[in-house]
Amino acid sequence: MNRQALPAAELIVSDWLNTSTPIALAEQRGKVIVIEAFQMLCPGCVSQGLPQAQRIAETFSAADVLVIGLHSVFEHHEAQGTRAALTAFLHEYRINFPVAIDAPSTDGRIPQTMAAYQLRGTPSLILIDREGQCREQHFGSVSDMALGAQIMQLVGEASSSHSKPTSMVHESTGCDDHGCPVDQGEQT
Repeated sequence: MNRQALPAAELIVSDWLNTSTPIALAEQRGKVIVIEAFQMLCPGCVSQGLPQAQRIAETFSAADVLVIGLHSVFEHHEAQGTRAALTAFLHEYRINFPVAIDAPSTDGRIPQTMAAYQLRGTPSLILIDREGQCREQHFGSVSDMALGAQIMQLVGEASSSHSKPTSMVHESTGCDDHGCPVDQGEQT
């Protein structure tokens, strides 16, 4: 991870979908947070960013990794700026993780959370560690393998509230120069 860790800015949103209560990042300490900033009319978001975010939500334990969508409309406001349009979009594409609607800017340009994170456009992905530090930002497409490795590194880092990650952990006894230990029931 090549980004200097900075405290993650709280999301500035006008509404939430796919969750019964608003999510405050400060209340999620102990989890790795993945934020996927997108627009409904962004081809890269629809074909790459959102499907990848969905795969992350399906792959990692919810106890370790929280995926949040951030609908950040900075163009074509009339076509994609309504809650009803976004609700239909999320249903159509079967997006079931929480989605925040970025609060519009006061000057009608860059939405507030997008500006706070200095995002260059969509799709953008933000990784926040267990301690609430923004560790990585990606603009455009990201390799699943590279991103998975980054998330696992963050999941594996110790935190004051979690001593052992639960995501994708497989217990094994391991092998050494003397071979692999075998349970009594497995001997032939």
